[in-house]
Amino acid sequence: MPRPAGCLRTKAVVMAPKIDIVTIFPDYFQPLQLSLIGKSQADGLVDITIHDLRGFTGDVHRSVDDTPYGGGAGMVMSPEPWGQALDSVLTTQSVLVVPTPAGEVFTQQMAKGFGDSAHLVFACGRYEGIDHRVVEYYRERVSVREVSIGDYVLGGGEVATLVMLEAVIRLVPGVLGNPESLVEESHELPGVEYPNYTKPATWRGRDVPEVLLSGHHDKIRQWRQEQSRQRTAQNRPDLLGPADTD
Repeated sequence: MPRPAGCLRTKAVVMAPKIDIVTIFPDYFQPLQLSLIGKSQADGLVDITIHDLRGFTGDVHRSVDDTPYGGGAGMVMSPEPWGQALDSVLTTQSVLVVPTPAGEVFTQQMAKGFGDSAHLVFACGRYEGIDHRVVEYYRERVSVREVSIGDYVLGGGEVATLVMLEAVIRLVPGVLGNPESLVEESHELPGVEYPNYTKPATWRGRDVPEVLLSGHHDKIRQWRQEQSRQRTAQNRPDLLGPADTD
């Protein structure tokens, strides 16, 4: 029996993080079957379900958009299909993530927070975005985060969702073979990660830094810290404090 509009489910926390994605382009998410994310699903570490927004429309054309009030270019995604879709997946424990260039900037710390959530729901808008009443309505009922992956505009929320999922799922315990990989990497350190090298020791006339071949762990640690500081100053000075830029 269908639930009344606006009625959210209560649901016990499950061990594997649950992720629901609502989109008009389900095939966009085929890459989720590959690599670490695909393996994490096969191993039961993450549960991902894709929902086609057009399945929640009520007209023969399966319409999901309309012209904007107040005029202007483009189309706006209609609220009712979104309401039907989100009512079907949201629970009282859900975090609703709405990718939008108008949102707060996605960071590693945000990825950690999402990784601690029992249930993430991604609402992938298109065109000029989703009717803002959808965000307002669900903000009164669940945790809602409007999130941008950078200061640029994409064709829709699908690519942004893939980016966020890659960052979040790799933090789920058991997904990475070596959890130490998470410790010394960009945005876990005070700045960005130091450069890394592998075999051969010489490639096209360029040698691996001698300190990395020395076996002297303290010197290697000091070299990596300094390389991280220099690399951060060059590429991401915004991450450094005043004392680090002297």
